Amino acid sequence: MTEHKSTRGHDGPNDSHNHGASSTSNRKLAAVSVINLLGFFAELAGGLLFGSVALISDAFHMLFDSLAYVMAFVAAYVAEDHGEGDRWSYGLHRLEPFATFLNGLLLLPMVGFILWESYQRFLDPVDIGVGPTIAIAFGGLLVNVGSVYVLQGGDMSLNERGAFYHLLGDAGGSVAVIVSTLLIAVTGLQFIDPIVAGLIAVIIIWSAGKVLRGSSAIFLQRTPFDQEDVRTTLLEIDGVTTVDDLHAWQICSQVTVATTYLCTDVETIDDAKTLTRQVHEALADKGVNHATVELNFGSENHDSRLQAHSH
Repeated sequence: MTEHKSTRGHDGPNDSHNHGASSTSNRKLAAVSVINLLGFFAELAGGLLFGSVALISDAFHMLFDSLAYVMAFVAAYVAEDHGEGDRWSYGLHRLEPFATFLNGLLLLPMVGFILWESYQRFLDPVDIGVGPTIAIAFGGLLVNVGSVYVLQGGDMSLNERGAFYHLLGDAGGSVAVIVSTLLIAVTGLQFIDPIVAGLIAVIIIWSAGKVLRGSSAIFLQRTPFDQEDVRTTLLEIDGVTTVDDLHAWQICSQVTVATTYLCTDVETIDDAKTLTRQVHEALADKGVNHATVELNFGSENHDSRLQAHSH
């Protein structure tokens, strides 16, 4: 006898998220997007006018992050307000990893431009306007600090936390531009500017790698937790004798789905309900917010089901 339980540890994806909190998060992301886009235009104009390729590279870094915030905002807004109903099984939350992956790809041509321009400036150094460059870089630093102030406070969403850490990296880039420009003013060594630009490009590549790896893991359905650890946890529940089948994947960074097939020696329906609830609670503790639990009573053979998954 097999009892199939397809219940949720939490509400559905369209209901589980607090819409008031989501709206606040979206407004914060929108505000940070606008602030950083303005900072990008200011730094880009300053870099072109005063000859600092480091300032240009920092501007592109700020542009990337601005686009990241814009795409995160759009994906969150659409997922929150659209895609409900039976047509979209989990809403449109898949837009989040798609936007993130696209974001990472957009970094690559930016990095190529920065490295090429740095190489050209290294071969043929250009005098930069020290005072204006420092002033604009300091303005970029203020933009980053202001954005951090907008995001901080309370429990940040995953999108907000990602933006927060990006902003800290941007602030570091602005500080690097200021320090390098001061060094050029003191030493007169113009090649410091393209070297710093190249270092900022390396930071951008590192950021792109993290973005692409994280979004690819969701698309390729990498298990978001240690399966052996979860199996051990489930086997410690009274009544669970075997964990025959356990799968887990993410729809987006905020929606984790799991299915499991358990053999049990419980004999009553009430005990089965208690067992199912405990399994859901154990999976919820591992970050799963949608779980399907199927119970196998007795010695029913599960091999035929497992064979269906083989390739």
